Amino acid sequence: MSESYFNPDDLKKFGEITEWQEELGKKFFDYYGSVFEEGALTEREKALIALAVAHTVQCPYCIDAYSGTCLQKGADEQQMMEAVHVAAAIKSGALLVNSVQMMNHVKKKIM
Repeated sequence: MSESYFNPDDLKKFGEITEWQEELGKKFFDYYGSVFEEGALTEREKALIALAVAHTVQCPYCIDAYSGTCLQKGADEQQMMEAVHVAAAIKSGALLVNSVQMMNHVKKKIM
């Protein structure tokens, strides 16, 4: 079996990112923690958003982490998959809307 660049054990080492730059790492974790606290959105809603974004940026570590967090915060499989579909729709829509630029360019060239 070949090794993968993605190593699930690395997720457990996330806190170690402060090792080479403690001040900025601490500021990041303070911010990160604050973002996910209950506010206008519930912790569950924030976890679903994070899961959708994780898929959009294709981060296996984030997908791993937020799949578990979503379950822990009370989301079910259907809600999680729906959040992923929302992300997929937005990402594909963003790609497709840029085709208008291509169409405009081509129309100028051929007319």
